[in-house]
Amino acid sequence: MHSILNRIIIVCVLALTGLFTKAQDVISIAGRWSFAVDAQDQGIQKAWYRQPLPDKIQLPGSMLENSKGDKVSLNTKWTASIYDSSWYFNPRMAKYRNQPLPMFPFWLTPKYHYTGAAWYQKEIQIPKGWQTKHISLFLERCHTETTVWLDDQKLGKENSLVAPHIYDLTAFAAPGKHILTIRIDNRLQTINVGQDSHSVTDQTQGNWNGIIGRMELQATPKTFIKEIQVYPDIHAHLAKVQLKLEGNADQAKTIELSAHSYNSSKKDNIRPLHISVQSAAQKSPDSLVIDYPMGKDVLQWSEFHPAMYLLTVTLTNKDGSKSTKEVNFGMRDFKVNGRQFEVNGYKTFLRGTVENCVFPLTGYPPMDTAAWARIFRICKSYGLNHMRFHSYCPPEAAFIAADMTGFYLQPEGPSWANHGTSLGDGKPVDQYIFKETDRMEVNYGNHPSYCMLAYGNEPRGGHQVEYLTKFIHYWEKKDPRRVYTGASVAMSWPIVAANQYMIKSGARNLNWNNEAPESLSDYTKAIKDYPVPYIAHELGQWCAFPDFNEISQYTGLYKPLNFEMFKDILKDQGMADQAHSFLMASGKLQLLCYKNEIEKSLRTPENGGFQMLSLNDYTGQGTALVGLLNAFWKEKGYVDAPEFSRFCNNTVPLLRTGGFVYTNDQTFKASIEIYHYAESVLPNATINWKLTNDQHQVIEKGSFQKDILNGTNTQIGEIAIPLNTVRKAQRLTITVSIQGTSYTNDWNIWVYPSSLPAVDNSNIYYTTSLDAHASQVLNAGGKVFLNLAGEITKGKEIVQHFLPVFWNTSWFKMRPPHTLGFVVDPQNPAFTSFPTSDHSDLQWWSLVNKAEVMHLEDFPKGFKPLIQPIDTWFLNRRLASLFEAKVGKGRILVSSLNISSDTSSNPVARQLMYSLKNYMNSAAFNPKTAVSETLIKDLVTSTSNYIFDPHAKDSPDELKPKSDLTK
Repeated sequence: MHSILNRIIIVCVLALTGLFTKAQDVISIAGRWSFAVDAQDQGIQKAWYRQPLPDKIQLPGSMLENSKGDKVSLNTKWTASIYDSSWYFNPRMAKYRNQPLPMFPFWLTPKYHYTGAAWYQKEIQIPKGWQTKHISLFLERCHTETTVWLDDQKLGKENSLVAPHIYDLTAFAAPGKHILTIRIDNRLQTINVGQDSHSVTDQTQGNWNGIIGRMELQATPKTFIKEIQVYPDIHAHLAKVQLKLEGNADQAKTIELSAHSYNSSKKDNIRPLHISVQSAAQKSPDSLVIDYPMGKDVLQWSEFHPAMYLLTVTLTNKDGSKSTKEVNFGMRDFKVNGRQFEVNGYKTFLRGTVENCVFPLTGYPPMDTAAWARIFRICKSYGLNHMRFHSYCPPEAAFIAADMTGFYLQPEGPSWANHGTSLGDGKPVDQYIFKETDRMEVNYGNHPSYCMLAYGNEPRGGHQVEYLTKFIHYWEKKDPRRVYTGASVAMSWPIVAANQYMIKSGARNLNWNNEAPESLSDYTKAIKDYPVPYIAHELGQWCAFPDFNEISQYTGLYKPLNFEMFKDILKDQGMADQAHSFLMASGKLQLLCYKNEIEKSLRTPENGGFQMLSLNDYTGQGTALVGLLNAFWKEKGYVDAPEFSRFCNNTVPLLRTGGFVYTNDQTFKASIEIYHYAESVLPNATINWKLTNDQHQVIEKGSFQKDILNGTNTQIGEIAIPLNTVRKAQRLTITVSIQGTSYTNDWNIWVYPSSLPAVDNSNIYYTTSLDAHASQVLNAGGKVFLNLAGEITKGKEIVQHFLPVFWNTSWFKMRPPHTLGFVVDPQNPAFTSFPTSDHSDLQWWSLVNKAEVMHLEDFPKGFKPLIQPIDTWFLNRRLASLFEAKVGKGRILVSSLNISSDTSSNPVARQLMYSLKNYMNSAAFNPKTAVSETLIKDLVTSTSNYIFDPHAKDSPDELKPKSDLTK
C-alpha cells in the first residue's frame, strides 16, 4: 500500500514542480553558492552585490547546515521566551553551563546560531531560447526576508514565512551570464510575529537563515497562466475554475481544460473543455471564471476516500505560444452545520494533534512529500484525522501528503502575536497576517486537505477581537472552500463571536484533582453556550519521563543536550538505573490520562473535536515531553497504534460508569454507547461485552443488537453485574466490541472484599510520630508502622497529584503537580494482597492524590522505596510514599500515603493496610538498608536542603492575569 501511495506522490510532485508543464522551462539553481555573513549590516552600503562574496555555502539549506554563524554560548540571543532562568544562576547548574557547548535545558541545542543579514551569490546562465519569455526566480521557502539583485539591479524585496518568494527577472535577464545575489535577514525587527511563533522560534524549528525546497529559474510565454483556483461544487457536479493571466491579456486566445482522477481505485476521466477566452466569464481582463462539468459520477474527497483530480489547463495565445499549468484538487465540501462539521454532507468529528514544527535533524520542516506522508500515516494509525499547525504554515509537500492520505489540516498564519508583540494594535504584524494568509490561499488553496484557517495562536492586544472579527469576515467572503476561526486560544482569551468554529480549552482536562475517576461526565457544560463547533484547544499535555535511549536518534543538527543534562542529574541522584522504569511507569500514566480525556471528549454530544498537544513530543518551552511518540514520531515503548486506536478512532465503544473501584457487596453498573463517525450506519450490529479477570476467565458476558448510527453516539444499553462472586481483591476488565469489526475497547475495575479477616497487630506498633515508644520498640528489635500522612516537612514543597506534570515544570515555573506517577514492584511481598501493576493506576487515586511525598535527599544512595514517586526530570529528587528500613535492631515501614487510622470508609486503603500488616507479620519483612532515627525524624522536622527558585519575574500567558492578555 505504501509503495503505491509513494508512486502516486511522485506523480503529484512532478506535476507541481512543472516537469509536466509543457510550455514552461525550468533551470535549477541549487548547488554551491558564494556566501558572506553581514553581522554589521554593511552589505547594502558597500554594494556587496557588485563584488564576489568570500565564503561558500550549499543551497538549498540553512547556515546551520553549512556550519555557518556564531558558536552557541551563554551569550547567545535566542528567538524565544525563557520563563525559568534559574539555569543561568543556579550553582548546581554550573557544570552544565561551563561546557564547550552549554547544555541548555529549554530546548535542543544547535552548534551555531545566527540572526541577522547574510548574503548568497551565484552566477547563472540565461538560455538564448528564453529571450522572448517571461523569466521568474522561484525560491520555495526562505527564512525570512529576501532582497534580490540581478547584477547591480535591485529586483525587490519579499517577506513571507508561508509561501515561495518569486521575483520577475524578465526586464534584466538577457541571454548570457549574470550574477544573482540574495540578501536574507532572519531578524524580527521589521515584522515581529512573536518570538515564540513556531514559524521562527528557537523553541522548535529554530530561527534559521537560508533557502530550502525548490530553487529555480522559470520561463513561460510572455502571456501565461499565473494562477489557477478550483472551487468544487459537489452538489452541481462541477468545478468552478478561476484563472489569472499574466502579461498581455489581449493576446490570450483559447483555453483547454482536462482532468482525470488518481489516488482512487475508481478511474474518472473528465471530458475536455475547449473555449475561447472571449466566451469565458471575466472577473477582470486578466481573470477568467470557467464552469467545468465533472459529471454525476464525480469522485469525492474525504478522510475515507481521498480521491484526487489532476487538472490541466492550456492557454493558447494568438501568436501560437502556449502556457500549460497543472493543479491538483479534490471534490469536497467542508462546512459547519450547527455545532458540528460536515464533510460532503456527513457529520465529522475532528480527532487532531498539534504539529509544532519539531524537526530536529534539520531544524526546519521537510520539503519532500514522502516525509509528510509518513507522519500522516502514523497519525491515521493512531486514529487521528486532523492536524493543526501551531502558528505556522507547512510547505506544500505537507498539503500534498495530506491530500493523498485523507487528512484535514488547519494551517495558521505564522504568528503567536504575544511575548513582545500584539495583534490589532496597528503594528506591522496586523497587515502581514492578511498578506500571509492571502499567499496561503494562492499557493495551497486548491488542496482539499486545507480545510480550516486561524490567524495563529493566543494573541495579545486590546483590539484583538475587532481585528479577528475583520479577519474572519474577510475570509468567509473571499473563499468558501474552508471554515475560519480567529485564533486558537485558551479560556482566558476573549470570545470572538464571528468565529465559524471555536478553538478553546474549556472542553479538556480531567477533574481528578478534586473527584475520583469516573466515566459518566462529559464536556457538555463547556460547549453548551457556543452555537458553533467547539474544538478542544491543546487537549492533554500530560508528561512522561524522558526516554534517554532516544538520544542516539539525534543524528542531525540539533543535539539533545537537555536530555543529556537530565540524564546526568538523574545519575548524580543515584537513580540512573531507574531511568527506563521511570519512563515506562510515567508513560502508562500518561496513556491512562489521554485515554480518559479523549473518551470524555468522544462522549460529549455535538462536540466538534479536539486538538491534542500532542501525539509527538515538543522539544522546546523547557522540554515538554507530552507525546506518546518522541520528536521523530517513533514509539517510546509503552503504547502502540493498535492500543491507542481502541479509544481514538472513527468508531469507538464507550462506557459510562460512576467509578472504577468497588467492593464485592456492590453491583457494577454501566451503560454502553458507540461513538461512530464513519461513512455509513452499521445496521443490526451485535455489540458484545464481557467481564474477565487477569487470567482471562469470563465472569459475565452479554450482547445487544442495535443499529449504530453515523455522525453521533448511539446508546446501546445498560449492564449490571453483581460482584459477590469475587472473593479476593483483584483487577477485572470490562471489554466492549462490535462483532465482525476490529472496534473494541476495554476498562479496568478493581474489586475488594467488603470485609477482611482480622490481622494480628500485637507485634506491630502503629504510630503517627517517631515517639519514645517507637524508639523503644525499634531498639528492642520490634516492628513499627509509621504513618506520616499530612506531617511531612522535608518534601512539603514537592506537590503530588494523581495526574502527572502538565506541559512541564520549567515553562510553568514549577506550578504543581511536580510528579509523574510512581514506580512500584507488584511482585514485592508487601503487595501480595493488594493487586497492582508497576505504575500508578486508577485504584491508587485515593491513596496518592494530593498526598505528601517524602524527600529522601539525605538517605543512602541506592536506597529504593516500596512506592517511589517520579519527580520532574529537571530536578530528579529522590522521593518516597512508602519505604521500609532497618532502624537499630528493629524494622520500620514509613508511609505518607492518604491512609488514616480508620480505613473503614476506604476499601482501597483498607486492603493496602491489610496487605502491609500481613507483610510485616511475615518473614519476608526484612529490610536490607539501615537508616538512623534522625533521618526519619528529619522528614517531619527539617525542610529540604535545596528548594527550587526560578529566578525569573515574567510568567507564561496561562499564569498571567486575564487583563494582561488584552493590553
